Amino acid sequence: MKPKLVDPPSLLATIEADLDALVVRGKPIRHDFAEGGRLHIDRPLPFLWVYVGPDHTAAFQAASANASYLIATDIGLAGEICQLVAMRMRRCCGAFLVVDMGELAEDRFLSDDAPFLPPFEIALASGETTEEKAALNRFAAAASGREAKYRTPRVGDLDLVASPRQHLPDALVDVAWLTVRFAPVYRIPGSERIYPALRDLIVANMVDSALQAVSAFLKASKLETPKTHRSLGRRVFIDTVARADRAIDKVASAFDFLLAVTPINAEPAWQEFKAGGFERTPKLLYRPLEFEISTEKRNLYSVSLEHLEDPLLAGLLSEKQLELDLQLSMLAARETPRFKELGRALYGGVETTLAALARSILEHIASEAPPKQDRSLSAEAIASAAREMIAGYRMASPDFDASVEIRSDLPAGLLVSRNRLFISRDTTLPPERLAALLSHEIGVHLLTYFNGNMQGLSILRSGLAGYEGMQEGLAVLAEYLVGGMTAARLRLIAARVIACQGMLDGAMFGETFRILNQDYGLDRRSAFNVVLRVFRGGGFAKDAIYLRGVIEVLDHLKDGGSLTPFWIGKISATHFGAIQELSARGLLQAPRLEPAFLSSDTARPRLKKAMAGMNPMQMVA
Repeated sequence: MKPKLVDPPSLLATIEADLDALVVRGKPIRHDFAEGGRLHIDRPLPFLWVYVGPDHTAAFQAASANASYLIATDIGLAGEICQLVAMRMRRCCGAFLVVDMGELAEDRFLSDDAPFLPPFEIALASGETTEEKAALNRFAAAASGREAKYRTPRVGDLDLVASPRQHLPDALVDVAWLTVRFAPVYRIPGSERIYPALRDLIVANMVDSALQAVSAFLKASKLETPKTHRSLGRRVFIDTVARADRAIDKVASAFDFLLAVTPINAEPAWQEFKAGGFERTPKLLYRPLEFEISTEKRNLYSVSLEHLEDPLLAGLLSEKQLELDLQLSMLAARETPRFKELGRALYGGVETTLAALARSILEHIASEAPPKQDRSLSAEAIASAAREMIAGYRMASPDFDASVEIRSDLPAGLLVSRNRLFISRDTTLPPERLAALLSHEIGVHLLTYFNGNMQGLSILRSGLAGYEGMQEGLAVLAEYLVGGMTAARLRLIAARVIACQGMLDGAMFGETFRILNQDYGLDRRSAFNVVLRVFRGGGFAKDAIYLRGVIEVLDHLKDGGSLTPFWIGKISATHFGAIQELSARGLLQAPRLEPAFLSSDTARPRLKKAMAGMNPMQMVA
């Protein structure tokens, strides 16, 4: 048995000085002491989450996920620190609640002959004041109301009087408290192993329920309550989060996925395809990789996410790890059948409803005559206009660092890679499409890279996992808002969906070309460009995300959603709630820049129309 930790007077004196610095100068407390103890308070807050026990439990993880917590192994020391913090924070915040979190000794409801997954036990106790009971009731409602994936919580009373053990409230004087104990259902019976996914769900449930309880406590105390209980969460990145974020971003920056799967011989491939009677698949050539895939995978999974103390950030970084792993695996499988299947895992297939919409667009939106070449803008003219638009953003914010480069090793079109805009030398563009294309590439892709780079998380510039669909949806919306969405452009986006579906279903290059050219009326060069994009690398499923992303953006606007969070960085629709929470917690800044096109006279009525609800087919100018 470990000897009891004796509290040296200097420890409490140091903590008292830390509390003064926190209140007066806003200096966060991150104080470690003997036997794994820690006091962490990132700003003056009306609560302290306390856990007394070993560091290998879900209760430990739940406690350390908070903006204000104490970890200790000695209940007497914990009581003294709680008392000290409570007195100082109550003067500062007007009220104060100690949330005493721990685990029950056993999972009483689990039995070998249970015909279904039984509920698991959560036991609660609190002081007798109205404010404490309000916290208890809100915790009970929040914990029991959570959607259960494995086992449903059953909340009951915790009898502290009958317990032979000392409890933290016994060591507190005139301090409001809420005690929470939950069954260790995440542990595999009869072993030391755990169910990691179940543990993570329990931790998330405990954290969210406790923050709701604090919010109810403040309301009952007749104090100002936060707009959302989530704003009571962390506002400071600890060093382990920053290190993990930088390490994952370093891997993301070690390679350019799109450049690596883009053919460098698009024009010769077209000539070869045409010479073969539009039948034979042309030979596609790619850049040699400038890095070792196995080395980057080792670097990727050497990043530990076990001690980030923030389940939300740990989840975002873990998702990014998996996405980068898939991308690296795809590059290892480039020009093999596995590339297509890994791409399906990364981007998904083509939903029946999405394919039906694409066919409807191709069948009902009339094709346009190709633009006259003598009116088309050259790559040099496009580059000049792009530099002018970038200069406008730089005037609004001098840190807007972006460059424009004309290249001969790209298919016709534009491509953004981090803070660089690449323009193929073979690109020509009708003048009426210039504003739309630059708004797409600069006003969305480069702007969100820049804004993401201004945040505390590097992965917001390289992109959270699955961000590309929403990015492309926003970029296509930008084309519509500036009045540059043409019938030809919308048909091209729809054709990419049909080509993706055919490729994923096993169609060959020439067969897919004929479907687009003969069945849907795309001219030969346009059909070839679409098929080239979709069959690059061995079969690239990405191009269905443009139309899917447009649908997501339009649905979001129709439901009353704001576009502002999407300018913070490169995020997906599924991360909208996470970004809102991080913003509420003060971990993210408002976007440094918003797209210039949003404030134009052309965009305002179009955005209003989109917010009222519209079909992508109504976007044609």
